[in-house]
Amino acid sequence: MSKKTLLTLYEYNYWATDKILTQVRRLDEKEFLTETACNMGCVRDTLVHLLAAEWIWRLRMQEQTFPAALLRPDDFPTLEAIETFWETEKHQMWGFLGGLDKDDLQQVVTYRTTSGKEMANVLGHVLHHVVLHGMQHRAELAAMLTAFGYSPGDIDFIVYLRDHG
Repeated sequence: MSKKTLLTLYEYNYWATDKILTQVRRLDEKEFLTETACNMGCVRDTLVHLLAAEWIWRLRMQEQTFPAALLRPDDFPTLEAIETFWETEKHQMWGFLGGLDKDDLQQVVTYRTTSGKEMANVLGHVLHHVVLHGMQHRAELAAMLTAFGYSPGDIDFIVYLRDHG
């Protein structure tokens, strides 16, 4: 994967997340915390999981630190708390991505999972995974939001490319 392609995927990643967040802002507190059939539970918990995945993968890849746990939903009682942390994390991720070159993307990186198991993957694959993992949970969030009457609309990659290509 080229660095240009990777950066395009991350631009899409944040564009799609912003579309989700725009609709989440319309929820009241009860809707924000209502348990759903989604495997993460409620909108808040799914957002925190999505944020936590980006955060932990960046720490593993950029800082070579290996947190023993993901971020906890209870530490983010409001959407504002999530968005504040996410904005900081997004800037950290862009800084990390900006410093990479095509050779870095082919390097095998070793890291530890939250359970302490040592793993190794190609850096470009890990960074690609972060976007794909995010899409899974944004799709779940889109379904939850639509059920509340606040569809985020089309969040397909091709839609992003048509509008921003």
